[in-house]
Amino acid sequence: MARVVTKPDTLNELNEKFAQQVLTVPVFLNSVPKCGTHLIRNIFRMFVPVNQQYHDTFIQIPVLRQHVGAFHYLQPKLSWGHLLFSDDSAMALHKANHVVVVRDPYDWVLARARFFLSDNFQGNLEHLKGGQISLEEIMNMMIFGIHEKAPSLQEIYTHNAVAWLGTGVKMVRYEDLLKHVQALDTDAAEQYFRDLLSVLQLRQFPDDWRERVKVGSDREQSGTYRDNLSNTAFTIPATLPEQQRKLVEVAAPGLRALLGYSDAET
Repeated sequence: MARVVTKPDTLNELNEKFAQQVLTVPVFLNSVPKCGTHLIRNIFRMFVPVNQQYHDTFIQIPVLRQHVGAFHYLQPKLSWGHLLFSDDSAMALHKANHVVVVRDPYDWVLARARFFLSDNFQGNLEHLKGGQISLEEIMNMMIFGIHEKAPSLQEIYTHNAVAWLGTGVKMVRYEDLLKHVQALDTDAAEQYFRDLLSVLQLRQFPDDWRERVKVGSDREQSGTYRDNLSNTAFTIPATLPEQQRKLVEVAAPGLRALLGYSDAET
């Protein structure tokens, strides 16, 4: 089984700097893996009392039945994970406010490759790091999957995001979140975060919201931020090569358009 090595953060302690409002509705932060999971989670953690944050586990299908209490409407919690679309998931989240985070599939291929090639990822794919497989071949594996070892881009996006659309979830694009994190002094950022955090149903939007977002979005608090991934032997390009872009369109036709991405944004 794959193991992810991350460093601990200090956000529970930093949370105490801010006056917190009681969470009155369960909120689940769902995401496609490698789509800014830690970023959105850490930001939300600055707006919810620590004792209402579900730190027991990162919720996924294999452990869902043991952790359905995270979504109980009488004991509201903020929780997070990669929860596939299924009958069990839909029932568990019936009374929770549900956020689904996605990322441009072009950039996702690079993020997934960067993670698999880092020392933070330990599993049955260690051989990818040895240099016997080219970077181009690795990117293609991120797109099409690896037989009996890793699912394809299309499978991951379908079950973690696409199948949830149209069911009342709030879809968040990683790029939009990052854009506004980097421009907090703008009116557009305030409007964005008021809307994003509306799922918490706060009694009053905090005046110090910018400071909370700054603390939560601190890259040093994310063990899987790209600069905190150690010892990759490959140089990952800043943008996906043209050939691999074409392969993404073959592997998952219409996906980028469905999620609201266009070539003008890449």
